[in-house]
Amino acid sequence: MWWGVAAALLANLLYSAGFVLEKRALAALPEVSVRQPARLLRLVLGSPLWIGGSLSLASGFGAQLVVYRTLPIAAAQGIFVSGLVILVLLSSVLLGEETSGRERYALGAILLALLMVVLSLKEGSDTVSRSAPAPLILLVCVPSLALGVWLYGSAERRARHRHRMPTTGVEYGVAVGLLYGVSSLAIKGVSSYLTASGFGGAVLGLLRSPYPYLLLFTGVFGLVMSQAALQRCRASLIVPVCTTVTCLFTAVLGTLAFGEALPEDPVRLALRIGGTALAVSVLLAMPKHDPPAKSQPSLPKRELISDESGRPAAEDTGVPAGQGAAASPREGDGER
Repeated sequence: MWWGVAAALLANLLYSAGFVLEKRALAALPEVSVRQPARLLRLVLGSPLWIGGSLSLASGFGAQLVVYRTLPIAAAQGIFVSGLVILVLLSSVLLGEETSGRERYALGAILLALLMVVLSLKEGSDTVSRSAPAPLILLVCVPSLALGVWLYGSAERRARHRHRMPTTGVEYGVAVGLLYGVSSLAIKGVSSYLTASGFGGAVLGLLRSPYPYLLLFTGVFGLVMSQAALQRCRASLIVPVCTTVTCLFTAVLGTLAFGEALPEDPVRLALRIGGTALAVSVLLAMPKHDPPAKSQPSLPKRELISDESGRPAAEDTGVPAGQGAAASPREGDGER
C-alpha cells in the first residue's frame, strides 16, 4: 500500500508540473482554438517547453498505473486531490497567478471534502478490484464523454459573445474533468491487464476491451480541449476544478463499476457520502466570472493651472485663454 501512496504523490507532482509548463508555453503562442486542431497541434509541438510539460504528464500516467494496482479507487482519488496544493504553489511561483479569497476558501473546502473521503477508508477492509464488465464501463463512459464535449462546446459559444463577462473557466474545467474521469477509469482497466499471463495474451485481451479506445478518444479530445482552455483561463482555477470533477467521477462511478463496495460502518459511509456532497456543492458555488479589471481614475474635467509662482492662475476649461464667455477681463493681471 505504501508503494501506492508514494506513486500517487509522485503522480501529483508530475501532473502539476506538466500543467504549469504547458500553461507557460501556451502563453507565448498565438491563440489556439478547438475549431483548428491541426494548427493547435502544429503550434504546441513546436514548443520545447510544451513538450517538456507533456512528457511530465505522460510520466504521471505511468505512476497512476502503479497507484491503481495497489490502492482502492476512492483512496487513490483522495491522495490525487492533494496535488491541488502543489499546483497552486507552482502557479503562483512560475505563472504569477493569484487566487481570490473566495477561491482559496473553496480550495480549502475541497481538500476538507476529499479528506473526509480518505478518512472513510480502512486498511484491510477495502478491496482493490481488478476488472469491470465492459458493457457497464461503456454505459458509464459514453454518456459522460458526450456530456463533456457538449458542455465544452456550450462554453465556447458563450465565449464568442461580444459583451460577455470574462469567464474564470469553471465550465471548461468541468468539461475536461469529465473526459479525464473517463480516462482515469480506462487507466484503471488497463492496470488490470498488467499481471495477465504472457505478454501476448495481455495485449490481445487489452485490445478486446474498451479501455485502449477510450484512452485514444480522451487523449485526442482532452489534449485539444485542455490546451485551448489553459490558454484562456488561469491554471490555478481551471485545473483544480478539472481535478475535482475527475476525482469525484472516478471515486463514485469507478467504485460502482469495478465493484469496490462502499463501507458498511455508518460513520465511514457518512464520511464518504458527505465528503462527496460537500465537494460537489463547493464546485457549484465557485465564481463563474473573473472580476472586471480596475480602471485608472480619470483626470477631472476642470483643474487649476498654476503659474510660475505656484499660485492658481486660471481654470483649464479646454478653451484657449481670452476666448469664450468664461474669459475674465482680469486674467493675466498679476497685481491687485
